[in-house]
Parts: sequence; structure tokens; C-alpha cells
Amino acid sequence: MAAAFRLVKPAFLPPLDDAFRPAVLANRAFVAEAKAAGAVPLIFGMERPDGSISRFETVAFPEGHPRAEANLAYAERLFKFLLWQRGGYRTYLGGPTSIADHLRSVYAPSGARAFDFHFMGEDVYDRPFEVLSCTPAEVPTACETGQPLGRHLDGCRIGFDLGASDRKVSAVVDGEAIFSEEVVWEPRKHADPTYHYDEIKKALKTAASHMPRVDAIGGSSAGIYVNNQVRIASLFRGIPKDRYHEIRNVFLRLREEFGVPLEVANDGDVTALAGSMSLGDNGVLGIALGSSEAAGYVNLQGNLLGWLNELAFAPVDYSPDAPADEWSGDLGVGALYFSQQCVFRLAPRAGIEIPKGLTDADQLKFVQESLETGHPGATQIWESIGVYLGYAIAHYADFYEIKHLLILGRCTSGKGGDLILATAQAVLRREFPELAHLNLQLPDEKSRRVGQSIAAASLPALN
Repeated sequence: MAAAFRLVKPAFLPPLDDAFRPAVLANRAFVAEAKAAGAVPLIFGMERPDGSISRFETVAFPEGHPRAEANLAYAERLFKFLLWQRGGYRTYLGGPTSIADHLRSVYAPSGARAFDFHFMGEDVYDRPFEVLSCTPAEVPTACETGQPLGRHLDGCRIGFDLGASDRKVSAVVDGEAIFSEEVVWEPRKHADPTYHYDEIKKALKTAASHMPRVDAIGGSSAGIYVNNQVRIASLFRGIPKDRYHEIRNVFLRLREEFGVPLEVANDGDVTALAGSMSLGDNGVLGIALGSSEAAGYVNLQGNLLGWLNELAFAPVDYSPDAPADEWSGDLGVGALYFSQQCVFRLAPRAGIEIPKGLTDADQLKFVQESLETGHPGATQIWESIGVYLGYAIAHYADFYEIKHLLILGRCTSGKGGDLILATAQAVLRREFPELAHLNLQLPDEKSRRVGQSIAAASLPALN
């Protein structure tokens, strides 16, 4: 990160992370400084294969200004966030040409963001990834294609939620969950697609055994899915490329086998759907703190926008000492702050030694048990997550129109959820009073742990 990009020390420091430098404070300080210096427009137009365009407008220092070097770091971190929030294989960059040149060099096959280059181009959209330089006036107008999601609860339905540490399934009859279970599994450690197919099928069969019939199946799963096909997902990272075709159509295969409508969606989108359904309102950003960070967004009209909302890869900490994501290689991204990965990262600093040989789910449970018994270090872990979340909520509010923010997932179970929520609210009250209207919602314990699988059951409409 360019040294010219000034970082801001927060008023609240996480108890276990003095180096934390929130993205929201740095971005807002940059914009204020640029405007005071006679800023020029900087507009991003993100294009997806269906022709939809997302626009984001901000400012930058003019070319030749003594502080123009700061444009590069600001624009790169902003671009990284927009890519993973909204998605796109082609970006129109309306602003100083030096910024577009910089982004092309960083997001290139041999650049620092080669992971993102290949992911957004080949893996997700199957198109060449490109950044086009243009004037602000030449950036295409926004064209978002919102669509309604789920909310069908008639009949006998199965809802499942596939995480990296556990899989959940529910049997739902006319909107009421009559059976739910959680089973620990470790999909990322298995290279044979048969393992994943058999485990998912076993969950569906278990739920089906509690109902007189099955009318529809809805699924929530980490990753990116297009027309019920797996494009890319951390759950299936262990599968070699020469066998990945076997997992791509796993849900289509299950749909054919069960002979009923089946729909699968990103777990973050189902998180937002669960929040919207429970609150009876829209403008919901849902965040699940599980094996990674999952996010989804239901807009003010109650629709999805076709955005990726993969905030696990979106930066929230600009500190040069921020931890590196082991998959993408980038620093300070959400997965390392809002998931069990964060708990494991902070545990040694909190004086907690996790026994070796445990599954990820049992490692998290071990630290949570320390929290429940009053271990001061464990308390500091969840307070740190709360500080991270408070600043991240303010950051997200610069990119989403939010009325409600729902947090759930395994990391919010027990005392941890209340600690996270209370600490995040304290950050917002002090640092961002303009966001006092936001409703931070923590579901009850049952909804927190199986809410996604229940909401997922509502995805398909009956034929």
C-alpha cells in the first residue's frame, strides 16, 4: 500500500489488535482531503455478463497534484471492495488515467491481485477480465436487474445450509420447521466429489424421513452459484481441477434424483432473506460469521441485485500488518475478522491454547467454552470482533442502503453474539452517530444456528 495513503487510528482499538486501521476511516479521510484540494470525479462502472452495470462515484486528487500518489492505493482498495461486493468482468474507470493504468498492472495475470483477475474472469464470469480507461462522462449509466428471492413456504420442504465446518438441514411443513439437525463435516479436506454428494444426499434423506412427502428443496451454500451450478466455492477447494466437473452439477443431479424443484443460493443471500422474512421489512444486509464471512443483501424493494456480496474477500483493515488470507493472499479482508478464522487467529494472543487434532468446529467450540466460563482472554476475542464489526458496518453503509443488519452464524452462539453486538453498537454510537437509525438484529439462539436452512427451504416455487 502506497505510503501516501494516510491511515487513521480508531477511537476504539480491538483489545487484541492495536494495529487495526479501519478502511472506513481511511477512505473518508481521503475523500475529505481530496475535496479540500479541488477533487476530480472518479467513477467505477462494473459490468456483468447479463448486461447489468453497477456504478460507484467518488473523487480523487487531480493529476499532477502533490498528493496524487495517494489515488493509487485508495482506488485499488476501493476497486477490490467493489469487485467482491458487486462483481464484474469489465470495469469502466472514469477518472485520472494513472489510476486505470495502476489497476490494470495490479489486477493482471502476474500482478499482485492475480487471484482476483483469474477469479472474476475465468472462474466466475468465463470472460476476459479488463479495466477500461475513460472519462467520467463515458462511464455507462447504472442498470441493475433486481429480482425477488424465495419466501415460498407452502408444502413439505427441505432446507439445507452447507458450511465449511458443519451442514445443517431442516424439514419445513407449511412454514413451520418440524425437524432440524447439524452435522460436523470437513468438505475442504476431501478431494473426492463423491464425499460431498453422499453427505448432502444423506442430509436430504434425513429431513425427508420426517415428512410425509417432499415437494421442494432449497439450499444455502458458501460460494458462487449460477443457475444452480457450482461456479467456485471454498467448500470444494480440495477437489482437483480435472474432477471439478463432477461437482459443478451436483445440485442438478440431486434435483433429478429427488424429482422436485431444487434451488441453491449463496449462503449470504439466504442470510439476508432470513432477516427480511423475520423482520417483515427490506433493506437488509445479512452477515453470517461461520467458517468464513458470508454476506447477502436484500434491497429496499425486497430484491436481490445479482451482486456477489462476497465480503469475505473485501478489505476492512488497511493496516500493513493486517493478516493475510491464505486463499487470495490479500491483507485485511473480511474472512479474517468475521469468522472462526478470526477466533483461531486471536486465541494465542488471548492466552488460549487450542488442543491439536480437533476439527475446526470443535476448535471453535473449545474457545467458546472458555468464553462461557468467563476466561478474560476469550472475552477479549469476541470484544475484538465487535470492534471490527462496528467499523465494518460503517464501511458497508457507504456501499449499501441499509435499514437492518442481521448477524448470525456459529461464532455468534452463546455469549459471543451479545458481546459482538454490544461492542459494535458502542463503536457506532461514538464514531458514527449518523448511523444510529440502523437496526442491528441478533436472532434468537435457534434461528441463529439453523435459520439459514429454514429460509433456504423457501427458495423454490412449487410447480
